[in-house]
Order: sequence, then structure tokens, then C-alpha cells
Amino acid sequence: MSAHVTRPKLMPVLADPAIRSAARLAVRVTAVLRSNAMFGKDDLVDNLARDLDRARGRRDALASEATTLTAQIAEIEARLSEEKKRRERDRILSELEAMKTRIRQAAGAFAPVVDGLCKAIEPAAAVVPEARELNTFLLSVASEVDSVLDPLLRELDQRADAVRAGHAALDLPISVINEAPPVELPKDSNDRLLRFPAWLSRDKEPEKKQPAENPRSTAA
Repeated sequence: MSAHVTRPKLMPVLADPAIRSAARLAVRVTAVLRSNAMFGKDDLVDNLARDLDRARGRRDALASEATTLTAQIAEIEARLSEEKKRRERDRILSELEAMKTRIRQAAGAFAPVVDGLCKAIEPAAAVVPEARELNTFLLSVASEVDSVLDPLLRELDQRADAVRAGHAALDLPISVINEAPPVELPKDSNDRLLRFPAWLSRDKEPEKKQPAENPRSTAA
């Protein structure tokens, strides 16, 4: 009788509940690890995207602020330029008004001086008849000055109106009234615009020397 050896059945490895449990745990751990790795990459992408959005937002805000500041700077520069022009116009108008005031004051003081001088010279005509000619000359000077002052003042008014309307810009130095140089009288009498009467300016003729007596005539 031949011996029959009965071999035990080999069970699959996964058939063991413990092994199956360990296998399931390993799969679960692997999935979790893969999920964490994937989520980590997604978090980095999200973070970078958020950083990019924030940077773009700051850039747009700065660009908008730069545009606003540029417009404000242009407005301030325009206002500053206009204010400088306004102050320059006011200064020039003030200088022109001061010129007219000084001219009127000087003219007002000039007329009484001429009148007083004429009255002082008039009695001298009884002794020096030519004094009447000097009086006539002084009156003609006063009349000439009076006739040219009115057009001068009108011209200054017209220049002031042009400056006030912005149609003209006068290059008038600051404090030209106070720093005006004194008027120099002409050194040569021939350059004078107003000439005194001839009898006042004629040169005195040198006295003629008496001719020496002829000795012959004396001897005769």
C-alpha cells in the first residue's frame, strides 16, 4: 500500500487578515503621502498666484497714484506761473502809477516856480528892458512842458491798460523809481534843448584897446 502524503493547502498571502490590513494601511498611507505632496505643490502655486496678484495690485495702485500726482503737479505749476505773472503785473502797474504820481507832483511844483520867477523878473524890466524877453521865454517853457506832459501821462495809462489786460509785458526793473539815476545836465551849452534869450547868452566882447598915438603926429 503506497503511502499518500497529504500536503497542506497554501493560502494566499493576502488571505491573512493581518496582512490584508497592513496592505490596506500601506495603500492608504501612500495615498495620503501623494495627496499631501500634491496639496503642497498646489499651495505653492496658490501662494505664488496670490503674491503676483498683490504685486500687480500694488503696481496698479502706484501707477494710478503717479498719474494723480502728475496731474496735481501740472495744476500747481500752472497756478504758480499764473500767480507769478499776476504779481509781476501788479508790480509793474504800481511802478507806472508811481511814475505818473511823481510827474504830476513835479509838474505841480514847476508851475509855481516859473510863475514866481516871472513875477520876480518883471520889475527888473524897468531897468533892463530885455528882462521882458526872459519872462516870455520862461512862459513858453512852462507852456511847452504842460503840453507834453498830458500826452506822456496818457501814454503811461495806455501801457498800464495793456499790461492789465495781459496784452503786453514790460521789462521794468524792480524799484526803478527809487533807483532812477539823476538827470545829467549837458556839459556843452550848444547841446541844450532849451536856449536862453540871445542877450543873456551872448559873450561879452573884449574891450578894444586904444590904439597907440603916432609919435610923429605927437611930434608935429
